[in-house]
Amino acid sequence: SSHCVLNNGYSQEKYTFKDTDGKHINAHGGGILFHKGTYYWYGEIKEGESYSMPSGSRRVDAGGVSCYSSKDLKNWKNEGVVLAANTTDPNHDLHISKVIERPKVVYNKKTKKYVMWMHVDSEDYSYARSAVAVSDKATGPFTYIESVRPNGYIARDMTLFVDDDGKAYHFFSSEDNKTMHIALLSDDYLKHTTTYKRIFIEKSREAPAVFKYKKRYYIVTSGLTGWHQNEANYGSSDEILGDWTNYGNPCKGKDAHIPYYGQGTFVIPVNAKKNKFIFMADKWNERDLKSSTYLW
Repeated sequence: SSHCVLNNGYSQEKYTFKDTDGKHINAHGGGILFHKGTYYWYGEIKEGESYSMPSGSRRVDAGGVSCYSSKDLKNWKNEGVVLAANTTDPNHDLHISKVIERPKVVYNKKTKKYVMWMHVDSEDYSYARSAVAVSDKATGPFTYIESVRPNGYIARDMTLFVDDDGKAYHFFSSEDNKTMHIALLSDDYLKHTTTYKRIFIEKSREAPAVFKYKKRYYIVTSGLTGWHQNEANYGSSDEILGDWTNYGNPCKGKDAHIPYYGQGTFVIPVNAKKNKFIFMADKWNERDLKSSTYLW
């Protein structure tokens, strides 16, 4: 079947996302790595007061990347800052004046390294690059390497996907966010190869979340409306670098047209063989971004 349905699971009211210290989990635009029986949740740190940009949108100073660990997807231990923002060099990719978004971490079985990719940008979003960092441990600290424009293309909202054969792929919004790219990473996951595929051409999709079920690949994306909710879309393909078909909104029920007030960021394959996946979304609060919460 090519059909996927999202149902409203844990809402803000039903499930409070707090760590084992009772504090609000600070891991926005995040993703999950499952490794040796432990789930690691990485995300953007949003702290401080939100302020307006010349474009009219709002933001906070870049706070780096956090990590939380769990055995059961419910009790989350704060593992601290695993990639810190830079406070001294305004020209550094990770300076607090810049943008650090949608960090995702994968484990490389060959190199035994944990590899993080993220979207880094300037205040006006003209920098539009992908950045990579690496660590010997899931809980960091990660060492920053560099930022790039994959195969010369700009890159913004993104995710990572590791296939069953160990090959890793970088999905990102490109071409002024109008077209999505899928780029095959090098064997060590630290660079892009020249193998890539353009999908959803001129469809203006972002916030990709990718998963695999019964040898078929799926992607859930959002439209381009900043912090404001819009209708989700999903697509699928028999080959990851093949032709992807878009099927429209996968959400059902009340508030389906605005994904239950969330924007997708990741799909956790809890038990893919038994059709158990968790769709992760951010419930953004534009006026006070640090108080933004989550919906699974």
